[in-house]
Amino acid sequence: MVTLEIITKEELRQFKAELLDDIRELLRKPNAIESNKEWLKSYEVRQILKISPSTLQTLRINGSLPYSKIGGLLYYKNEDIKRLLEGNHG
Repeated sequence: MVTLEIITKEELRQFKAELLDDIRELLRKPNAIESNKEWLKSYEVRQILKISPSTLQTLRINGSLPYSKIGGLLYYKNEDIKRLLEGNHG
């Protein structure tokens, strides 16, 4: 039997805030963003942020992290990752 759980917009906003707080905390550690490359691939972003593919997808879907798609690959600007962590995304 499948159980459905309804999530409100406010609960989603709270989840987003908590997720961003967790990411910021991870990046307060020394050498969190080591790459000086302008564009990063998904696996590099996941390694830097120490997040799963589904968390990265959530950041794309909710507009927290802009990206560019070329062919089948997704690219992220390093400055957008830094802006996200500083809370200036949007």
